[in-house]
Amino acid sequence: MTFPHLSLVADPHDRQGLLRTDDAWLQQRWEDPASRVLVIAGTRVRPGEGGLEWVPSAQAPDGLRILLGERDGTTWWAVIVPGDVVKAEPERWLPLRGLLPHLAGDTVRQAPLVFHAMGLAEWHWATRHCPRCGGTLTPRAAGHELVCTQCGKPQFPRSDPAVIMLIAAGEPGSPEERCLLGRGPTWPEGRFSTLAGFCEPGETLEDAVRREVLEETGVAVGEVTYFGNQPWPLPASLMIGFHGRAMSEEIVLDDADVEDAAWFTREQMRAGAEDGSLVLPGGVSISRSLVEDWYGGALPGSLVSLRRRACSRLVEPWP
Repeated sequence: MTFPHLSLVADPHDRQGLLRTDDAWLQQRWEDPASRVLVIAGTRVRPGEGGLEWVPSAQAPDGLRILLGERDGTTWWAVIVPGDVVKAEPERWLPLRGLLPHLAGDTVRQAPLVFHAMGLAEWHWATRHCPRCGGTLTPRAAGHELVCTQCGKPQFPRSDPAVIMLIAAGEPGSPEERCLLGRGPTWPEGRFSTLAGFCEPGETLEDAVRREVLEETGVAVGEVTYFGNQPWPLPASLMIGFHGRAMSEEIVLDDADVEDAAWFTREQMRAGAEDGSLVLPGGVSISRSLVEDWYGGALPGSLVSLRRRACSRLVEPWP
């Protein structure tokens, strides 16, 4: 089966990492009339009528130039300008989460470029001073490196590894097999999703799965197998998906991050998704892929589709 989350990474660009310090090549590509630029104000983008606007470099404002790379014979860039411009039209400038509806259908090919650009914008926004000495930082390597003007220590973009997992119990493939889903305290009514959490220093990914599930639900997990991963720059995560087998089934909720958790058979999941009582993760998330892989096919309903039916003016959907 085709997994939904792969649509966002199906067409990667050549990042041209070895050419980020070649000033002559960078200038030549910038001056190419075919080059295209995404303008980012702080960490927000203003989409146009037909989706995201990639302007010719000659029309781009002054700002920090970020080389994204090449694809289809075009060099793609981002330019980061001060976030103050957002104040004049705050409703038109959207964060990455709000841009996701613009990365559907024919525009989904832009997703790897947009994720790359917005991830770097978030990093530049958050990384203001040298963590070693507190000195000021200056960009180099086409926006992919920051170096301290005082101690000279370089800083590089980082992604925080996060585990996301579907835990199952019972005979695999049987009608009685069930999976564990949880919900956060601020989520819409009926929404459940796979459990997730960040990997801690000195911890394997598999042990992070076991620890997070135990902390959040009290369920002990044994076997853990890798499923896949998804870059998720909201603002700087790499979601690493796993399937796990439960060694216990009693749910004990002691973690404030989880308001409720429950076991669902495939039939319960199908019925709840059909009548809307169970709101599942959106179609582009690796959580959705984990659920549908366990279920054995596509499921009806998602948080995005439910919100679109309930509200015609969707501002910031959950992906």
